[in-house]
Amino acid sequence: MSSPAAPEYPRLSTLSTGLRCRCPRCGKGPLLQGYLTIRPACPACGLDYSFAEPADGPAFFAMSAIGILGMMAFMGFEFTVHPPIWVHFAVTFPLIAAACLLVLRPFKGWLVSEQYVHKAAPPEWESTGGHGDGTKWR
Repeated sequence: MSSPAAPEYPRLSTLSTGLRCRCPRCGKGPLLQGYLTIRPACPACGLDYSFAEPADGPAFFAMSAIGILGMMAFMGFEFTVHPPIWVHFAVTFPLIAAACLLVLRPFKGWLVSEQYVHKAAPPEWESTGGHGDGTKWR
């Protein structure tokens, strides 16, 4: 009598699972708990999320995308309407900040999905020589 085989999971779209903040393996379980905290494991399929470490990637992509689009809108608004500066402080800058916060979760989900598909792992460094072993520089 053999033990049951582990279930096969089809490869899912990283864009679809990431933007919906779902498990990159099954696509059903939630990836995040709270606003940006990655869960320890998927409640649906049990995938361990310890591989997931997007670091500052989501913030970089969010700020870059919204920064470009936001500045285009900012300049269009400035050159067509010519509002006083207080309007930008009261409307434009809060809109840009809110847009960055709005896209942060989907970017984080997408990067974690990409890490899963590409089997990302922490770097392992291996020395190939005796660098610094000589007495020439002492």
